[in-house]
Amino acid sequence: MGRPLFKMPDDAKPLPPANLILRHESDAARERSACGHRYRLLSRGDEDVAAWVHAFDIDGAKPHYHKIATDLYYVLEGEGSVMLDGEERAVRKGSMVHIPPGEVHGAVGKMRVLVVGIPDIDDSDVYYV
Repeated sequence: MGRPLFKMPDDAKPLPPANLILRHESDAARERSACGHRYRLLSRGDEDVAAWVHAFDIDGAKPHYHKIATDLYYVLEGEGSVMLDGEERAVRKGSMVHIPPGEVHGAVGKMRVLVVGIPDIDDSDVYYV
């Protein structure tokens, strides 16, 4: 094959082993949440993670915001709308939504959504309006 994409410096020291995690949804805790039900795929209980990842079965989500965290929503199934900037915006399978800190958001409709919270969202960073 061709040249490597990048070359490690000769004096580079190996990094400590990463916290590798492989988890199936059926092994994750299913919990009631403000948005419906969630499966904690990657969360605070896991060491050295920069974000949390939950699969949500959304059936209406109460309007809320985060002071610190950013949410990324990716709609896996279903359709509905997400409230952003005080407006409902249509989403469907394949839609991605970036929600910065301070943005009030909620959802209407039945959807399966993968949500990534950066940094790892603590329950104390959820403010309902």
